[in-house]
Amino acid sequence: MQTVKLEPRPLYAIGTVARLTGLKPDTLRIWERRYGLGASHRSDSGRRQYTQTDLEHLQLVATLVSSGVRIGEISGCGRKTLEVMLGRAGKTDAEIPARKPAVLVIGESLCTWLDDHQGCLSHVNASLARVPLAEAEAAFGADVPAVDLLVIGCEKLGPVQARQVEHMAGMLGAQQVLVIHQDANERSSQALQLRGFSTTSFPPDPGFLAFELSRCSADTLTRAGRLDLGDLVVNRPRQVSQEELLAAASLAPGAGEIEAARLAELVEGLALFEENVAGGAVDNWSDAATRACAYAYAGQARWLMERALQLVLSDSDGAGRKKPRSEAAGRLHDAA
Repeated sequence: MQTVKLEPRPLYAIGTVARLTGLKPDTLRIWERRYGLGASHRSDSGRRQYTQTDLEHLQLVATLVSSGVRIGEISGCGRKTLEVMLGRAGKTDAEIPARKPAVLVIGESLCTWLDDHQGCLSHVNASLARVPLAEAEAAFGADVPAVDLLVIGCEKLGPVQARQVEHMAGMLGAQQVLVIHQDANERSSQALQLRGFSTTSFPPDPGFLAFELSRCSADTLTRAGRLDLGDLVVNRPRQVSQEELLAAASLAPGAGEIEAARLAELVEGLALFEENVAGGAVDNWSDAATRACAYAYAGQARWLMERALQLVLSDSDGAGRKKPRSEAAGRLHDAA
């Protein structure tokens, strides 16, 4: 049997890499021609496609070059050397691109599904292996990649498949495992869950898969000592300032109206909860994942309550348009 070919995901076009590194496309082409710092993957039509590893390497190089280092001096350096140089240059962890979690996806149907849902893989360094679970071990041979998250797709999940999953996880040293099945034996599924593995049915819910990948990111950042919940979830921006909340809290409701003061209190409480969750310490990936979810949900709730507050603080004129009834309401109305 031939060794399986791993397909890197996501793949970036040169314009995207230019935007994410701050380099011009012409500079990227010159670096590739002169120093071999280029795309390691090509499309069927021969177009450059940068892998996540390519992107992260170029981000490190670009950061050093922007701090005064000559490209010729670092073009042949590996990631660890570049990170050491950045540390010596006084760059903080926040300025050094963090390594994305390594994810290996096994399964023909699952890989095909991901071809149409590549957005799920936007925050990880994934490799797709279009090979059945039963053939995976032989297909990898001695060239076994180290992974943070192992995602296995299989048609049937029974005792035999459960043992194969456990063996693959041990062989790859996977920190987390997700099994996506089309038909599962309940006892086999429960046995894997007792081992700390996650299971779900095929096709997976994109939101659930995104959560599992976010949890993997939390684990990776925690182990690296670089956890920042703001990097794990994209939170809703604040729409109402503290001054505007105080103004809304002072308004007395009319007969039968919703109390703006009550909504302002809810917004302020949710905003404070967000700050507390984001600033709290974590001891393990499970705690980090829980905090990431709580942070995201609280941000969404706060954003919705702000929208409700903006609605309450606006009146309607004869034409049906929103009309602010006070200076504070006017500011909130303009922001809506």
